[in-house]
Amino acid sequence: MIPVLPRLCLCLLFLLWAKGGLLAQKKSKEEVTPVQDEYYQDFFRYQDWTYRSYIRTVQLRRADWELSSPLIKLNTDEKLRLSFDDLDGDVKDYSYTLVHCDASWQASGILNSDFLSGFYEEPITEHAYSFNTVQKYTHWSLVFPTENMKITKSGNYVIKVYTHNNPDSFVISRRFMVCEDLVGIKAVIKKGTDVAYSNYRQEIDFLLNSSGYNLTNPYSDLKVVLTQNERWDNAIYGLKPMFVKDKELDYNLDDVNSFPGGSEFRRFDTKSIRWKTDHVKEIYFDSAMQRYRFDLITAEKRAWKKYNSDFDMNGNYIIKVQEGSDSDVEADYVYVNIFLAADAPAKEGNFYVFGALSDWQCKPEFKLIYNTERGGYECTLLLKQGYYNYEFIFLKDGETIADNTVIEGMHFETENDYTIWAYHREIGGNYDRLIAVKRINSAKNQN
Repeated sequence: MIPVLPRLCLCLLFLLWAKGGLLAQKKSKEEVTPVQDEYYQDFFRYQDWTYRSYIRTVQLRRADWELSSPLIKLNTDEKLRLSFDDLDGDVKDYSYTLVHCDASWQASGILNSDFLSGFYEEPITEHAYSFNTVQKYTHWSLVFPTENMKITKSGNYVIKVYTHNNPDSFVISRRFMVCEDLVGIKAVIKKGTDVAYSNYRQEIDFLLNSSGYNLTNPYSDLKVVLTQNERWDNAIYGLKPMFVKDKELDYNLDDVNSFPGGSEFRRFDTKSIRWKTDHVKEIYFDSAMQRYRFDLITAEKRAWKKYNSDFDMNGNYIIKVQEGSDSDVEADYVYVNIFLAADAPAKEGNFYVFGALSDWQCKPEFKLIYNTERGGYECTLLLKQGYYNYEFIFLKDGETIADNTVIEGMHFETENDYTIWAYHREIGGNYDRLIAVKRINSAKNQN
């Protein structure tokens, strides 16, 4: 028989060992799923955001075009399609509602009855289970506006998806816009006015014609916003016309309406687990992670290299699986390892993988970590199979606007999409009306 004291010691040692094993298991799980719900479920954001780690591949596009911006016209039959995957693989009671926002993406504060006709919330019912995939998931989709919930006002909107019929249990927020064609916009893209940066920046000059629409005081009532590709973090606000002549507003400004040209987006292709395609170095099944893994070819800094023309999707991505017929439910989730060669780690900031795959934001799971042994930055992402664009971006400590020129460089020749958003708040009005939207491409609208 073992004496009492040694027996207690053995029990304590066993408990410590068991606790250590549990902690190790917990650590291993956190390494596999780096997105922590505690970080995301803190407060509701009026921006593209995912609040639960089991929600993946959230897309909001026009229902008839998968590479479109989430923009529809008021009082038309145009629809938007929201889709997302639930990696729990079960069925939850998802619902959604809409929030009207002002030109600066803050809640307008107007009543639901002021911008919605019919119901103010609806359930999301359309779903399908993944088929023949390692990662089991449930694919959800919604086409809206519906007959039961119609939008009656133009402007900025956020769709809020939540569970348990509780709007405070939100899991997804996504921005979209509803516009009217009330004024005309003519635009051209040219080199930056500042000679020192003319070969690196793209300037957007435009004329706004308000014939047939009453703009009492365009300097105070009109808000014009410029965006590059689908980014909102570097959007240009507060533009005022240089001249106003009758019904024509001239925005031929100097540099305040310009963006760094950047470079064409990088890309990789994970549509097939059998064949190595664009920029893929190796494909194999990771037995430890129980997933397929794609190791990309080493990326290099190109800040001081000459411009290289290349076809891209301006940072977007398409979900697609080669060994299947329905990519929504047959595309699997795979690990993608991205490596950027660098002699030394950067100071006073961090690098991120950036694009539509990161919701055009510097999110923790897209942060690049410096690997001293390999001599560069790396990041492993869990992504659904498809064709992806991305770039490397640097976010300086304490700042909110990320810089894509540190690694990617900048060139006037780069092909980019630009959008001019014109908002008007009528005298005595309580919301910002989106009276015009103009999309232009730098390769097709140069001067």
